[in-house]
Amino acid sequence: RASVEDFAGIPLIGLRGPVLEGLDRAAKRAFDLTVGGLSLLAAAPAMALTALAIKIDSPGPVLFCQQRVGENGRLFEMLKFRTMVAGAEEEERALAKETGEEGPPLFEKQPGDPRITRVGRFLRRWSLDELPQLINVMRGDMSLVGPRPELPWLVEEYEPWQRKRFVVPQGMTGWWQVNGRSTRADHDLRVEDDLYYIRNWSVWLDVRILLMTVGAVIRGEGAY
Repeated sequence: RASVEDFAGIPLIGLRGPVLEGLDRAAKRAFDLTVGGLSLLAAAPAMALTALAIKIDSPGPVLFCQQRVGENGRLFEMLKFRTMVAGAEEEERALAKETGEEGPPLFEKQPGDPRITRVGRFLRRWSLDELPQLINVMRGDMSLVGPRPELPWLVEEYEPWQRKRFVVPQGMTGWWQVNGRSTRADHDLRVEDDLYYIRNWSVWLDVRILLMTVGAVIRGEGAY
């Protein structure tokens, strides 16, 4: 995605900035609507059974809605199937307030979290808790593939170069997710993976990442 220009007889290579626009944006949105719509129809029976299992397993809502930062810093409600006991996030915030801890959650995403329900553990193992985000994709809040939407408190701590990951729609899956998922702990490396994806975007790269996501889910690497 580089271009060669002539300046006073000197050839200069210009690197395209990390942004989707014009036909690229239209192609990505068309891909999301087509593949996302078909996926939502195919997943509807499994989503209905999942909702029933959640209601039987533990009291509380079926869906977990959490505010995330989307494209260009726009806030939206990201949908997931609830995998923890009802009120887990509120209890965590209350404990943080009592202890004076602010910002990141006290309980990082980790295996063996006691707040995860029996059904929730199964859903996380097979990433079924992410299926409601297909609705976010159809709404235009998210894309099938892209940088993962971040929590607002984390974005506040971003350095300027890291904010470039928000110039495109945020995705259900992305380049760093298929290269380690939750085992890839270094946040800077994750952002670099996101910027690599943005610079090298194509419909075929999205297809490749979706296929790799299937393999990552089956292997269960970093899924907890």
